[in-house]
Amino acid sequence: MDHSYGGFGGAVERLLRVFIVAATGAMMAMSGPASAQTASVQPDVKDVKPIRLAVLGDSLTAGFGLPASAAFPVRLQKALSEKGIATDIHNAGVSGDTTTGGLARLDWSIPPGTEAVIVELGANDALRGVDPKVARGALDDILTKLKARNIAVLLCGMYAPPNYGAEYTAKFNSIYPELAESHKVPLYPFFLDGVATEAKLTQPDGLHPTAAGVDVVVERILPTVEAFLKDRASQLGKP
Repeated sequence: MDHSYGGFGGAVERLLRVFIVAATGAMMAMSGPASAQTASVQPDVKDVKPIRLAVLGDSLTAGFGLPASAAFPVRLQKALSEKGIATDIHNAGVSGDTTTGGLARLDWSIPPGTEAVIVELGANDALRGVDPKVARGALDDILTKLKARNIAVLLCGMYAPPNYGAEYTAKFNSIYPELAESHKVPLYPFFLDGVATEAKLTQPDGLHPTAAGVDVVVERILPTVEAFLKDRASQLGKP
């Protein structure tokens, strides 16, 4: 999310902090005999054809306030490599983006040949009080368009702040599980799980993760991404 909201100013900053509090409240296994020829316990992925993955998101994935090397897609690719999963990850995050913005740029933000996408959008919609019908419609269209391109999707959820009332919050928060169910895509319920409200893991705005915070996000989401990509690799016939 872009740190500047023009006229929203201090109101948005206050909403950010309330948003985080509300969001927090809402939300090798197999081993065989050792071989004498085994040189390392780490998987070797250098000869594996990588899965081409894109992360379509806002500032939470773009790496707002961080060096490029600390952005979520970079850290995720490293973590996956250490697990023996080869990926080529494209950072398609844009600070300040909404679900509507993500839809508008979808065709050129997701390169040809992309095989899987992590969708992380909606936090700015919630902070600005965008009609949940609008956010739902945009995300629905994003999932539909990606499916038409034979691109697998992992949907990341977000929660609305309580300031807009219980009805708004309920309608917004239901978007992600309901779309995941209707489109039959995996859902990671809350992208900032483990980081929200943790001062040592967030930047001074109280929302955007620090480099250490990004690593926590990666650690928490990694099992879900692993399962998602292993399933996708099987569909593609990749080892």
